[in-house]
Amino acid sequence: MTPGPARNMELKWMLCVLLLGLSWSATLAQEEGDDVDIDVEDEVGDADEAAVESEDATPSSPPPPRVTYKPPVPTGDVYFAESFDKGTLDGWVVSKAKKEDADEEIAKYDGQWAVEEMKSSRLPGDKGLVLKSRAKHHAISGKLKRPFVFDTKPLIIQYEVNFQNGIDCGGAYVKLLSKTPDLDLDQFVDKTSYTIMFGPDKCGEDYKLHFIFRHKNPKTGEYEEKHAKKSETDLRTYYSDKKTHLYTLVLNPDNSFEILVDQTVINSGNLLSDMSPAVNPLPEIEDPDDQKPEDWDERPKIQDPEGEGDEDAPAKIPDESAVKPEGWLDEESEYVSDPDALKPEDWDEEMDGEWEAPQIANPKCEAAPGCGTWERPMIDNPDYKGKWTAPMMDNPNYQGVWKPRKIPNPDFFEDLHPFRMTPFSAVGLELWSMTSDIFFDNFIVCSDRAVAEQWANDGWGLKQAAEGAAEPGLVGQMMTAAEERPWLWVVYVLTGALPVFLIIVFCCSGKKTPSDAKYKKTDAPQPDVKDDAEEKEKKTEGEEEEEEVVEAEEEKPGKNSPEEKQKSDGEDSPANKSQDKGEEEDEENDDDDDAANKTDEIKDDDVLRRSPRNRKQRKD
Repeated sequence: MTPGPARNMELKWMLCVLLLGLSWSATLAQEEGDDVDIDVEDEVGDADEAAVESEDATPSSPPPPRVTYKPPVPTGDVYFAESFDKGTLDGWVVSKAKKEDADEEIAKYDGQWAVEEMKSSRLPGDKGLVLKSRAKHHAISGKLKRPFVFDTKPLIIQYEVNFQNGIDCGGAYVKLLSKTPDLDLDQFVDKTSYTIMFGPDKCGEDYKLHFIFRHKNPKTGEYEEKHAKKSETDLRTYYSDKKTHLYTLVLNPDNSFEILVDQTVINSGNLLSDMSPAVNPLPEIEDPDDQKPEDWDERPKIQDPEGEGDEDAPAKIPDESAVKPEGWLDEESEYVSDPDALKPEDWDEEMDGEWEAPQIANPKCEAAPGCGTWERPMIDNPDYKGKWTAPMMDNPNYQGVWKPRKIPNPDFFEDLHPFRMTPFSAVGLELWSMTSDIFFDNFIVCSDRAVAEQWANDGWGLKQAAEGAAEPGLVGQMMTAAEERPWLWVVYVLTGALPVFLIIVFCCSGKKTPSDAKYKKTDAPQPDVKDDAEEKEKKTEGEEEEEEVVEAEEEKPGKNSPEEKQKSDGEDSPANKSQDKGEEEDEENDDDDDAANKTDEIKDDDVLRRSPRNRKQRKD
């Protein structure tokens, strides 16, 4: 049994209430999430007393997020460590050189450096090195405590970068300057010898994280740059989110390496197998003097010389079975000169040539099947095969693809320990950027991974805690994401409008249908009521006409039941007639209202009798 309209409306209201309840719960949960504060403390002085005072001062509401900055201190042996928290460039040398092979206006390394806090710093007192100029050459370097020698200890280089204004085109990589007798930090330029270059770089849509080392050829003594394979990780976020990111390179004596961003490995490999070009050349090379013989046949397939075919047959031929229609006027032309045409008065035969009347359709041809010379119609030639091409066959003289012969590589060498690179004695930043305010901080060069991780936790980890404490709620994150990806607004609008649309559909679009209960126990005539089941079982017009014929037959006196016949006979007797006459006289004395009610009942009975449902019941 299908539920009635009242039941349907009740279900819709229950669904509406459920949707509203879920929306309200989600809103409350979001508000509670936005109210959660993170309290991160690393006190330099009386941490316990400050915490007690904070609790006593505002017992009813949580304290605002607070992160107390403490400069990181190396926990082990390091070759270089710089946090810039002294607020000066002590120990750093700004280059005064000029770039070779460049215009005088842009040749100078005159880009400005400063030690200052980040623009949106959450850690008062946390300073870093900031590249201040745009579209200028910048170069600055600092000496290590002692040169790093590649022997049995790993190398770890780590530092932080924040693109405070984003980055359009520019780098933030660091160079480990080779220890050479002529190393002069005052003249630090792009051609200054370096051992390793590591760090982020971007221009346009090209996002890179460099790891390049210069390898010395043991046979020639020349240096060649070796580039690590490209990471499969999407690096876009690190350049656009304006957050501080930690870049780490770990290089091990077994030639393995790891590149980490925010303490997560995004690239790894081996110096012997994952650098381009390869560290070691091939033992054999192609002979540059070898040339392919003139009779060398590289064709795997050739045309079959014995193949036969006919390509001279035309595509169309005359239909030999066609017959010229009777009445064809061979002597008449299809077009004739217009006899009614007159030469224009301004016609100049010298300028315009001899005048000729315009051509019109020959009126004699209108009644004929055709005029002029009759030609057989053209049909497709069944023998036509198109342009013939010989079939292909295997080339019996095929010798394969020619390649030069191999000869021993005269420059071959095998360096199984590329980790043993040129020692370096300084850390330098030699950069060109179209964006200013690039923030650098917490450089460290060491061999102990635990020391580097602790340094990261005390510096970068503290920044992460401060940024997390001030992180905006879900709404703020959604707005920020939409600023970077405008198409998200469409998603937000659809997501917000969908519940409203569902509520309108389920709550406001219910169709009101009359209930059968309204027509029970009432004297007034009512219209026919047909539910969905009766609409599906509605009979055709022919069937209804047959039912009416049957009903008419049933109403005849001869078709009545025995009881009705007996009753009819009884009513015709004299006694009954007398009784009926008395009853009729009593009925005439009834008041007008009763007569009207009886008339209404008769009309009601007539309406109900004519309805399809009652006709069906009477038939049954």
